[in-house]
Amino acid sequence: MKKLILPLFLIVLLSSFTIHRLHKNKAVIIWQPSHQTDTGVDFSEAATCNAIIEAAMATKPKLKEYKVWSLNKEGVHHNNMGSNTVIEHTSAVIDGKISGYAYELQESNKKKPDVFIAVHNNGGTKRHAIWGFIHEGDLYEADNKELAARLIAAVSKVTDLENRGVQLDSSTGRNDYICKTTGKRGFYSLDENVNTAKYRVLLEVGDNGVSKAFLENPVNQKKIGEAIKTELAKWLTEKNLN
Repeated sequence: MKKLILPLFLIVLLSSFTIHRLHKNKAVIIWQPSHQTDTGVDFSEAATCNAIIEAAMATKPKLKEYKVWSLNKEGVHHNNMGSNTVIEHTSAVIDGKISGYAYELQESNKKKPDVFIAVHNNGGTKRHAIWGFIHEGDLYEADNKELAARLIAAVSKVTDLENRGVQLDSSTGRNDYICKTTGKRGFYSLDENVNTAKYRVLLEVGDNGVSKAFLENPVNQKKIGEAIKTELAKWLTEKNLN
């Protein structure tokens, strides 16, 4: 029996095609830490959430991942404060400037993301807990709920944060930002009309009051980030996204 010998140029071509396919199939991940410094007493939500995101990004496996953050960014309004639920802080143009949130979403969309994960700290709940939020009425609502549920469960498992489940972004009751598709209250960063990522979740990690010391502890920040990244990687593999 004769052995099949492929010409060198064909081997190179096949190898290049394989590498291209692997690269093409690698999901783009966007991390969005809170840029808020006006929540809690003597507390920077921006600092704690950024530390969590940095820990996640440093955790293996290395993904095609990017961070979008407007903290103290010049040329935008509300670059170190504001809420995902308020028009003035998100979609409003003030003195010709877009908001910090709008800047972050513009930067995110440039990367053509598949998955978008925002990390914030809750406040006023009096609960040492973790919550997941997803956009109500979204085409991929079921997938987003699954992803959010898995991420908060993973964090709850390695910490003493209570798992408070996944909530719809319309449920907070404090929004004046409205999704133009559903007509319901929404989170600006999760709105499909703003954010082009297919999968979008927002995590509220701890409470800036009762969880303050816990959230400011670098050991806990690293533990939370690692848990989020590890579970995300598993989810991506199961979805054949990576």
